[in-house]
Amino acid sequence: MSLETHISLRIDWSELDLFGHVNNVAFHKYAQTARLHFVDAIGLMELHKTQNIGFMVAETNCQFKKELLFPGNIHIQTKVDFAKNTSLALVHTMIDDKGEIVAIAKDVLVVFDFNKKEKCLIPEEIKKSLI
Repeated sequence: MSLETHISLRIDWSELDLFGHVNNVAFHKYAQTARLHFVDAIGLMELHKTQNIGFMVAETNCQFKKELLFPGNIHIQTKVDFAKNTSLALVHTMIDDKGEIVAIAKDVLVVFDFNKKEKCLIPEEIKKSLI
């Protein structure tokens, strides 16, 4: 799998914790933004609009590598870790303005048919966009 998306977000002062660095909850928000950017890029958001087939998050986690400080930006590279029949995993590498990795988040998404209320096979057009 070689598709990779990139997004940059401004760190907001409200994301700081008592110790003056970006709170761990903000990293999950960053991953969520990157996740939505990625699924939009592969056509899954459009498929949800037209056929009511989208995704559900089955798992998410984050490894914190170093503190992230305000002011600044966070740059997120998202790529597919694996794709199976009904699920795929994303890896979000989060990088500060110095080019250093500050966190790595991972998501497992299950493709879901909201009409039938059940998981479904990853549609071929989506699989093709992952390459």
